[in-house]
Amino acid sequence: MGIPEVRPDPPTPLVRAGARLMGTAPARWFLRRVGWRIDRAVINMTDGRVSMSLVMPEVLLTHTGAKSGEQRSTPLTYFTDAGRVIVIASNYGGDRHPAWFHNVKANPRVTLSARGYRGAFVGEEVTGAERDRLFELAKQFVPNYADYEKRAGKRRIPVIAFTEVTESA
Repeated sequence: MGIPEVRPDPPTPLVRAGARLMGTAPARWFLRRVGWRIDRAVINMTDGRVSMSLVMPEVLLTHTGAKSGEQRSTPLTYFTDAGRVIVIASNYGGDRHPAWFHNVKANPRVTLSARGYRGAFVGEEVTGAERDRLFELAKQFVPNYADYEKRAGKRRIPVIAFTEVTESA
């Protein structure tokens, strides 16, 4: 079965409207401080079938803290490419990488859950021309990423690709 495939097609009018709303300063503040916690609970309660986003595909990333060793869960927008799950470490255009990114770099084996599917994956930062290609797809798919790129200033927003592994690997 696997994580449901999501093509990074240009946004629908509904997604574009949602992106405009989520691009406002109050929405970014809410999502960064409170929204992700609520979203994590909603995704967990519905086995990944519903998220606060409603219009964007979300995956629940369960990762191990780089320093604490504790399990943490973070809801992220995703798309798929060549059998991989692609996420963007945008941190809403903040000047620092999100904590989950550091955790995945330190402990790349993670669990991803989406729309009733849960599996083991290994994450890897994509670099070079492949990173640029995937980030362009991401900006086409979620218009806010272009704004986040500007807000991030000198910080180059990472792209992470997750590849599913068997439990025996």
